[in-house]
Order: sequence, then C-alpha cells, then structure tokens
Amino acid sequence: MRVADRWQDYQIIDTSNGEKLERWGNVTLIRPDPQIIWNTPKGEEWRKANARYNRSKSGGGSWQVHNMPKAEWDISYGKLKFHIRPTGFKHTGLFPEQAVNWDFVSNLIQNAGRPISVLNLFAYTGGATLACAAAGARVCHVDASKGMVSWARENAALSGLSDRPIRWIVDDCAKFVEREIRRGVRYDAIIMDPPSYGRGPGGEVWKLEDSIHSLVELCAGVLSDAPLFFLLNSYTTGLSPSVMEYILGVTVGKRYNGKISSSEIGLPVTKTGLVLPCGNTAIWQSK
Repeated sequence: MRVADRWQDYQIIDTSNGEKLERWGNVTLIRPDPQIIWNTPKGEEWRKANARYNRSKSGGGSWQVHNMPKAEWDISYGKLKFHIRPTGFKHTGLFPEQAVNWDFVSNLIQNAGRPISVLNLFAYTGGATLACAAAGARVCHVDASKGMVSWARENAALSGLSDRPIRWIVDDCAKFVEREIRRGVRYDAIIMDPPSYGRGPGGEVWKLEDSIHSLVELCAGVLSDAPLFFLLNSYTTGLSPSVMEYILGVTVGKRYNGKISSSEIGLPVTKTGLVLPCGNTAIWQSK
C-alpha cells in the first residue's frame, strides 16, 4: 500500500464502528466510512469533535454541528492550499489520500526533461491539477460540475497558481475527449478519477465497472506519441488494483512501451499506528 503520510494539516485521529475522526487544520470532523467494520473503543476525543455527518435512512444525510469555529477554512499541503467546505454529501472538497499521487506525478513531471501537458479528467476541486501545474506542466482540468470547477479555480488562486497554463473546462469527460481526438489535440499524461456511478448525457445511469474499460480505451486515444504516464484512480470496491492494472495493460500498454503498477492507497491512523485503505490506483508510466 502507498501511504499519504506527509500531511501536516490533515490527520485521521481514530476509526471505529463505520466512522473516522479527522482533523482538518484546527477543525475535527466525524464522517462515515463503510470500510471501517471494526468496533473499537471511542475515547474522549470523539465527543469533542466540532461536527458529525449522520447518514439518513432515506438516503443522503446531514451535518450535526457542535462547535464549529467557521463554516469554511483553508488547509495546506506543502505549497498547495485548499478551501475546505463540508458539503451535504459528507465530502469536504478534498481527498487527502490522493496526496501520495500528487507527489508521484509531480516527481515525474519535474524529471521529464521536456514540457509536459496533462489532461485531468473528473478533476473535482483540483488537487492533482494544482500539483501538476506547480511542477511545471500545462494542465487541462475537466469536470462536469460547474461548481467543482469554480472551487478548483479558488484553490488555484489560494495556491498562487492562477497565472499557470491551466484550461478550466466544464463538460462531460468522455464527450470532451472524443472532441479532442477529432481536433487532433494530444496530451503527454492523463489522470482519471471517475465516480463509481454516473449519468450519461441522456440521463442514463452507468456503473464504473461496466464502463471503465471503454473509457480508458477512449482516453488512450488522446495520448501523444511519447506519453509520460496514465494514472487511474478508483473508489469502487468492485474494482481491485489488479483489475485496474490489467485494464491499463490491454489499452495503454498495447500502444506504448512502459511499465504498469497498481496498489491500494491509504492514510495513517494516529491512535493505532495502522493504515486505513482509501482507494486504488493503477499507473502506466514510460520506461
């Protein structure tokens, strides 16, 4: 497992009974996590949390606020800064475990010895976009949510990266890639973080397990003649790291000579010294 263990402003304090106790800067939150199936004793620090997200039996949920210093605040990861805002879907606008991937792609870009263009699909609030831009890449940031793209631009401004060559695109990711292929636009690297479930342009519901192979195959068609990497993330429990690695092998690996790896990614838990698994990543990279 690859562990995002370089955070100063974020910490998983403890985990138990389907929940995790987290510190975001100086704010502590309790959020649900279905992977936490153990029921260990909860200490006093749990009762001091600023807010807790409670799931509703009818779907969704809401925040139970106890003593929140502010509704919105900022945290940092190195030189990158992020606006944190608890949402109605339990999220805060950031997936801290992805920091291990930000460091990985930053290193590849900085050591490429040539200009690199990156396509970040399902780009959310821009963690990977900012990491790549800060490393010197040109980035195309694509997400179907106008609100998420606006949030990502806020994070870029906070991080002092507003002047970097970043294209901000609100669009369906697959449709955008199809148009880029027709236009002859190519990228040296792709980062893809698709949701477990989604809706197509006509409102049809799709599951990632059913669509991921064709989606990766499509995106492989927008790579340049000498690509640097293709990084695929998933939070879908039905997609193991090995399955994702295989998909990259029969798509990107068939077209380009490189190496493929995969692993779980996770975050350290302070109280136990163990690591909470938080998702999977598969990577094709040039040799």
